[in-house]
Formats: sequence, C-alpha cells, structure tokens
Amino acid sequence: MKIYAVGGCVRDELLGLKVQDHDWVVVGATPAQMLELGYQQVGKDFPVFLHPETKEEYALARTERKTGKGYYSFECNFDKNVTLEQDLERRDLTINAIAKDADGKLIDPFNGKHDLQHKVLRHVSLAFTEDPVRILRVARFAARFAHLGFTIAIETQQLMRQMVAAGEVDALVPERVWQEMSRALSEPNPEVFILTLRECGALQRIFPALDILWGVPQKAQYHPEIDTGVHVILALQQAVKLSPKPEVRFAVLCHDLGKGLTPHTDWPSHKGHEELGVKPIEQWCAQYRVPNEFRDLAIKVSRWHLHAHRAAELRPETILKLFKGLDAFRNPSNLQDYLLACQADATGRAGMQHNPYPAAAILTGAFTAANAVDPQEYIRRGFTGEKLGLEIEKGRIYAIRKLLSG
Repeated sequence: MKIYAVGGCVRDELLGLKVQDHDWVVVGATPAQMLELGYQQVGKDFPVFLHPETKEEYALARTERKTGKGYYSFECNFDKNVTLEQDLERRDLTINAIAKDADGKLIDPFNGKHDLQHKVLRHVSLAFTEDPVRILRVARFAARFAHLGFTIAIETQQLMRQMVAAGEVDALVPERVWQEMSRALSEPNPEVFILTLRECGALQRIFPALDILWGVPQKAQYHPEIDTGVHVILALQQAVKLSPKPEVRFAVLCHDLGKGLTPHTDWPSHKGHEELGVKPIEQWCAQYRVPNEFRDLAIKVSRWHLHAHRAAELRPETILKLFKGLDAFRNPSNLQDYLLACQADATGRAGMQHNPYPAAAILTGAFTAANAVDPQEYIRRGFTGEKLGLEIEKGRIYAIRKLLSG
C-alpha cells in the first residue's frame, strides 16, 4: 500500500500558494484494509476514507467508465491493482493530475508541472468529455487563476464546445451547477467564469436569461459600453473590488436580467426592467436551488437599484418604503449589501469605474436618522397597535426629511 498527495495541494504548493487542504490517494489497498487501519469510510459511490487522527480524505485509486449522460452515470473500479497513473489519468486538468510521494518526489505523467509553468489549463485526456461538471470546473479554475495569467488551452476549449453541442450540459444536476457558480463568485475574477461558459455555449444552456443580455443595447448617455452583457461584466468586476461577499456579486450578476425582456421596439430604453427582472431571478434560483439569502438580495437589487441611483431626488416617504422593503431595520447589513451592489452597477460602465457614488452616503445617512427614532418613546406616550406603527413611521419620515433638508 502506497499513499500519495494529489491534486490541489500539490498544485498550490508548486504555485507558491497557501495549501488549504490535503487530498490523498491510496494505491494497492482494499476497503477492508483501510477499515482495519482505523479509517472511517464516507464515500458512497466509491470508497473515500477519513484518517483516524487528521480526518483528511484518503481515496482509493480508481478508474471510471461512463455509462450514460450526466454526472452520476459512472461505473467505478477501485480494485487494488489500479495504478497511480490510471487514477491520475481520470482527473480533469493536467495541473490537478500531479502526485507527490512520501519522499517529496513528483509523479507527473501528464506534464502538469510544464502547464503550471506556462500557465495553461489543459485537459488530461479525452475522458474529460465524460463529465459535464468539468466544464464548470475549468471555468472556475480560469476565474481563480486568471490574475496569475492562466488561460485555457485551445484544444480544451474545443472539447468544451463539443460537449455542449452534444447536450452533456443539459444533464447537469442543479446542485453541482450552483456549487460551482457560488464558488466561482468568490474567486478573484468571477467574470472569467461567466465569459468562459459563454464562449463554449454553456451559459446559454445553464443561464439563458443572463446569456441573452449580450447584444441588448442601452442608452449611450448612461452606458457608454452600450451592450448590456458587457455592462454586467464591468459591474461584476466592480463588485469584486467593493465586496468579498458572493451574495453581493450574485445580485450584481442578476440586476439587469429584466433588460432581456423589455420590448425590442423600445430599445435602447428599458422602462420597467427592474420589476421585469424579478421573475427570471426567482425561476433560476428555484431551478438551481439557490439559497434564500442570494435570491432575496438579487431580487431587491433588481427591483430597487434605480431608487439608489436617484437617492437625491427621492421623497422621504419613498426612502422609508425602500428601507422597509430591504428589511433594513431588522437587518442593517441588507442596506449595506444593497448599496454596494448598486454602486457596482453605477460604476460598472465604460469610463465610469472611478466615479464617486454619493447616493450611498445619502441613503446611509437617511437610514441612520430613521433608525435613531426610538419606538419606546411612542410606547411611553401611550400609542399601541396600528396607531403605534403609524406614529413610528411618521417619526422616521420626519427624521429623514430633516436630514435631507440639511
């Protein structure tokens, strides 16, 4: 029995990055032997074991054979005679198919170290085409390493396009789509994830409401970049600068979906696109089982992002209604996340990336004033029930008006 470090931990060490987790592959062992050594089996489809002390994952070397479309249609062979090279061959990218033995020697049958040095994301073998999740994984790795100069090999891009054309992407399970997208949103360049999927045709299959935004024109006076898809990418880049939260970045990604539904005869105007964008967000989030906190912020930003941009023109009553819609009095972070997404939208335009966003200060100040109104004061005055709520609301409107009037 031999044990090797594999995958991301070897890759990141060679790149000089911090190694987060270790993955191990075990060659020449059986499940019974692992159990006898005190390992705990956790794998369902193939044997994965937790180390009795470190709790790190140890997987038996295996080969895979595709038996149908999709992610789950695989037959695994984890016989003790499976070699390390056979196990590495089934992996997605050459940079993830490098192993290291106990003496620190690298086993690199597919030249992953060469591709690391030349900053190339390249598939290991034609087995790549058997798993549609690998399209998403390549896009995510492209988003992770773009800032280091990594690009996707031309032949790998071609394979990805062929897989999409063959309908493989249509068999993806919702959980894996969201898992990869949510992870990509936390990468340094999540826009690369989106652009990679669009280039191979996968975005049209996975997120058509987003894909159709390319080619939809906007008014040049507000959007010098004109194309809505280009704007969304610019806004997402701004969101990365403003917030590390994937919820904010997802909201920015979805904020203009309504522009894909406005009548073509009205273009480049998109009156009402804010509310039009709510339904496709709801539908996509339901389809891919997106967590509520992502869905809710995305809906609020779609519905009310123009409110933020027009903060200086809003009536105090409208501002209070916005705060209530955001549920900001119970969760003040909702307002902060909303404003960051709106700022990303406002500055995610050609030549406007460094523009100030005074609306954030206006609405933050208005909220501070409104939130300072003490409900207990009205209770002490004897107000109860519906009347109490109305009086608190009047007090908050007065506080907002007083602040705005200077």
